[in-house]
Amino acid sequence: MWKGIMSKYRSFLGLVKCIHLSSNRLTGEIPNEITDLVGLVSLNLSRNNLTGQITPEIGKLASLQSLDLSRNQIYGRIPVSLLQIYGLGFLDLSYNNLFGKIPMGTQLQNYDPSCFAGNPQLCGIPLQQLCPEETSPKEQPVFRDQVEEKDEFITLGFYVSLALGFAIGFWGVCGSLIFIRSWRYTYYKFLNYVYDWLYVRVALIRQRRMVDG
Repeated sequence: MWKGIMSKYRSFLGLVKCIHLSSNRLTGEIPNEITDLVGLVSLNLSRNNLTGQITPEIGKLASLQSLDLSRNQIYGRIPVSLLQIYGLGFLDLSYNNLFGKIPMGTQLQNYDPSCFAGNPQLCGIPLQQLCPEETSPKEQPVFRDQVEEKDEFITLGFYVSLALGFAIGFWGVCGSLIFIRSWRYTYYKFLNYVYDWLYVRVALIRQRRMVDG
């Protein structure tokens, strides 16, 4: 068993095709330099104690066909650059501390949900857990009895308001004329003035028509 021994390739990085270090109790972060292995076809670092985030430059491994980082302590978001690895046929990121939305692409949504299981804060297709921006509040069902009750309340309120408005308006004007003598005299005087003014206007109009005729 290889326990945390670090080795460096000084040359011929493109010749490395497979790295299989699962179940070796490895700790620390996955080095960014791993993306220099442009010829890498299979990378398996599962069942260790690796931490840190998946490097955003993971997309440089264009030849990668299998990636297994399951059962570690890796956290953060799944890099969008992972979508650039078009030949990635196998992927397992389960049982880590990944969070956020799974990047939308042609291949990630086609994997089985078990490939992302064990990451409670991960959301999006193919998982059943939707992201907050994708969820919408459920519409409350409206039953017929509730609609009828609401309409009845509106109708009753309308008629009550209409009756109150009429009563207040009527007694506000007529009551003042009945009980306040000065207002009543002023009102009658105003009516007489309007009547006289209309009478004079009509008489003048009739006289003009007779003259013109």
